[in-house]
Amino acid sequence: MAKDFNALFKLAQQKGPKKVAVAAAQDEDVLRAVKIAYEKGIAVPILVGDKEAIERIAKNINFDLNSIIIMDEKDGTMAARKATELVSTGVADVLMKGLIDTSVIMKQVLDAEIGLRTGNVISHVAVFDVPTYHKVFIVTDAAMIIAPDLNQKKQIIENAVELAHALDIAEPKVAVLAAKEKVSEKMEATVHAAKLTQMNQQGEITGCIVDGPFALDNAVSKESAKIKGITSDVAGDADILLAPDIEAGNVLYKALSFLANAKSAGLIVGTKRPIVLTSRADNEEAKLNSIVLATLMAN
Repeated sequence: MAKDFNALFKLAQQKGPKKVAVAAAQDEDVLRAVKIAYEKGIAVPILVGDKEAIERIAKNINFDLNSIIIMDEKDGTMAARKATELVSTGVADVLMKGLIDTSVIMKQVLDAEIGLRTGNVISHVAVFDVPTYHKVFIVTDAAMIIAPDLNQKKQIIENAVELAHALDIAEPKVAVLAAKEKVSEKMEATVHAAKLTQMNQQGEITGCIVDGPFALDNAVSKESAKIKGITSDVAGDADILLAPDIEAGNVLYKALSFLANAKSAGLIVGTKRPIVLTSRADNEEAKLNSIVLATLMAN
């Protein structure tokens, strides 16, 4: 797996640009990220939103829009709808959230007429580049499914594995997280972990190696796994960390972002095409990294 986001950036440049439809594009951080992605040959944007505001922001950040398609739509809901339709009809490869609430754009994504549903679970994947770990890794699900059952966790893994393959990881290692390493009937997360591991061994989950339950320490530290007597190809070398529920995933996501000086990116997956759905608190760099991931997955 790539060591850091610089390696993923170069990989995205090698793969070539993808068309990104931005809903309500009149957001400075979004446009700064789109500008870099465009200038570096990673993305070709289609900007849907308030044209006057988009042009004003672009002028302030020296973003030349002469070759960029802008669809003027001041209403946020309609901008989200038009951008989603561009992706669902194949005009664009990636959908990106701009200055609009997540609920508004997700309503369009789930729309029966123009939406991007596939019938699979829709989940969130976050990729982190942390100085204390030897490669980038995926955390899922930190934003979509509150308390996933066993079948939903299976699909969450499959969605994350699809992204991992797009990042050129042939056989990603999936650590199913819990609060302890031993199976206990009192802790559903450990029971799910054992069943998911068995499903992988029996060929029901493919394209990866699944193991668990793991506490976080032995999923990311070979030394910790050794001390606890854990023998596993996944221990200390996980590519994907599957959280037991949204609370654990969200706490891990924000702890890495705000306490561990991690660089991050986030996508919505399980849809026909990847969706860049970053938080308003995410900076320009996180938005750019998310575009990089989306264009790689769109390939």
